[in-house]
This record gives sequence, C-alpha cells and structure tokens, in this order.
Amino acid sequence: MSDEALPEADRIEGAPHPRTASQVIGHRDQAAQVLSAVSGQMHHAWLLAGPKGIGKATFAWAMAGTLLANPPDAGMFAPEPVNVLGLDPGHPVRSRIEALSEPRLVLVRRGWDDRAKRLKTQITVDEVRKLHGFLGLSAPDGGRRVVLIDAADEMNVTAANAVLKLLEEPPADTVFILVSHQPGELLPTIRSRCRTLRFDPLGPDDLLAVLSSIGIEVPSDQQDALIALASGSAGTAVQLLEQSGLSLYAEIIALLSTCPKLDRAAALGIANATAGRGAEARRELTLQLLETALARLARTGSGAPPARFASSAEEALCHRLAPDA
Repeated sequence: MSDEALPEADRIEGAPHPRTASQVIGHRDQAAQVLSAVSGQMHHAWLLAGPKGIGKATFAWAMAGTLLANPPDAGMFAPEPVNVLGLDPGHPVRSRIEALSEPRLVLVRRGWDDRAKRLKTQITVDEVRKLHGFLGLSAPDGGRRVVLIDAADEMNVTAANAVLKLLEEPPADTVFILVSHQPGELLPTIRSRCRTLRFDPLGPDDLLAVLSSIGIEVPSDQQDALIALASGSAGTAVQLLEQSGLSLYAEIIALLSTCPKLDRAAALGIANATAGRGAEARRELTLQLLETALARLARTGSGAPPARFASSAEEALCHRLAPDA
C-alpha cells in the first residue's frame, strides 16, 4: 500500500485524525498552563497523561502548532501573545501539520510491518532512530522543533531507553510531547524528566460537542446511554456508535436480567456473533461491554453506583442482583 493508504496507529477508526481537529474542546486548565509556558519558560518535555480517547492527542497536535507558530526569543519579530491553543484554518503551519509535511515536527508512533501487513504492536527503536537525523539539523527558520510521541506507553524497552537518552540531553529549542494513556507503564526516569499534564474524562456537554465537531450528531434518545458507557471518552463513544455498541450493551443487560437462571440460548446468540474470522472487533467489544456491565453491577453492590445508568433496565438489574455488598 502507498503511505497515504496505510492505517494510522494514532487514529481511532471512524473518526478523523486528531491533527485535523478544528479546536480543542475541554481541558481548559491544561491549555492555560501551556499558553503560560509559551509566553514564559517552556519545559523541554511534556507528558500528557489520562484515559484513552479523551482528547490528549488533539491537545498535543494543537500544542505543537502553537509552539511552531510562536518561535522562542523572536524579539521585535515575535507574534502577538497567544491566548488560544491551536491555529486558525488556513494558517501555513497548520496546513503543513495536517499534511504531515511540517519540517520542524516529527511524529513517532507504531509503524507498519511490511512482512505481516499490519501495524506493529509496539513502537520500536527503529522509529526512535529516525529522530537522530531530524535533531541533527537546525530548524529551517531558527525556531522551535517538536517531537510528538503517541502513545509513549507503546514503546518497547529499547525504544524507551533511546528516548530517555534524548530527554537527558535535550537538543536546544526542541520540545518533546509524549501522549500516554498509562503513565505508570513508562520508565520512572522518563516521567521525572517531563512536566506532566493530567487530563480528566470529558464532561457530558464536552463529549457531545467533540462528537458534533467531527460530524457525529447523537440522537437524543441515545445520549444518556452513550454518556453513561463512554465514561468521558470521545474515542470510546465513536467506537460504540460505529459498532452498534449501544444495542449490544442492551442485549447484554437483557441477558444478565435472566439471572439467576441464565438464558442459555440468548448467551449463545451473543457468543456466536463474535465467532469466526472477521469478527475480531465484535468479539473485543462484546468482552469489553460485558466487563463494563459486571463492573457497574459490582459498584452498585459496593455502595458506589454509576453516576448515570445506561437505561432503566440496567438500573433495575443492578439494584436487583446487587442490592448490597
């Protein structure tokens, strides 16, 4: 396949790539911290940490654009102070970023395995070695350079050690942005060399706004269930909508509602839909939603029920099967 046709490891299926996002929705405190640093003291490495799918990558790309469009120590030629993260449509830096042709930015992510014809399961040291040529050159305009790693917890040990060495001796006017869904999996020495920004799940309004911004309008009768199951992750919400996850969850709740005498035929029906080649995504989603249902059931029994139930049927099920600890 040509490079344009290859799948992208840092893109959620069914959604546009985060580098094309028109705006950062939510995460206002984190944006304020970055904007303050742009106008003041910029740390050489930032760790964007939080659950998957809540907008960290969108934030990272907007941050990269802001850094590249606002060079350090520009003196009398410095642009006006920035108060919004990201760049307007049509800005030349943004256009180059969207086309992955910005010479002052390099993206490190899982690569394509030509032999297996699939994405690699880890970021290997080969991907990190590409940085040496990039960092060995001066920025074309003497401004900043940006290295974006998404997701940093996908680096294998050798790649992580190679990145650590770069963080220990950071090149001048270079900012590293590491996106991490599980920062605890990173080397402690990498974490210690980064300024950490912690991201929380999106609130209901921001979640729906993110979906609307990528052209997904959620019917009003599905919003409560989607908000309940997405847990503040726009990525999870897209997955649920793309794979009919809401109706699948309703099936799982209906099945569990037959307990304690489980409806074996219904169980087999759900299982059969996950069998065979080509059903991998359905199988993964089914296991994920079954685990979600059981976790929400357990939380109810422990005295900490979900803040929002996906349906009245789920609420009745939880209170019937788990009335107390």
